Amino acid sequence: MAKLVSKTYGEALFEIAVEGNKTAELMEEVQGIVKILDANPEFDNLMKHPGVSKQEKLQIIREVFRGKTSGELSGFLEVVVSKERYNELRSILKYFIDRVKEADKIGVAYVTTPMALSDVQKKSVEARILATSEYKTMEMCYKVDASLIGGMIIRIGDRVVDSSIRTKLDELTKQLLQIQLG
Repeated sequence: MAKLVSKTYGEALFEIAVEGNKTAELMEEVQGIVKILDANPEFDNLMKHPGVSKQEKLQIIREVFRGKTSGELSGFLEVVVSKERYNELRSILKYFIDRVKEADKIGVAYVTTPMALSDVQKKSVEARILATSEYKTMEMCYKVDASLIGGMIIRIGDRVVDSSIRTKLDELTKQLLQIQLG
């Protein structure tokens, strides 16, 4: 249900951005709001508190965001609060950010390797991903996991390419366990 809510509201915000030709502006504002929410967990707790009425929450949103963000975004935030969907705000904003990146052909790749890659290796991985995808640019996120032993795992959206030694050993173990000696 929460995924449907984030998609519905996030898509609505995206359509507002496209119709007003303000995609880049709203993207920057939304990323700023995400940073503000991350830096101020007390604000999040206040907005989620059941003892604070909807009217008080709306007033807080107006005081905090009106005049500091575009009319489209502050109005959108008021709608989210008035429909009592504040709990899904982060996932709504994440959906919007992902949707803008998708429209701008910006991919996000999560690369996990058993050891840190050099800058040359990182550039090579990024170039290979760009060459085999429809993206114009990539945002690369690297992580080290020594348990992979060798190889790498690349995740872009819901697609995963796992060429790690750990996975190959796990598959070989399963195959060996299925062999019946007889």
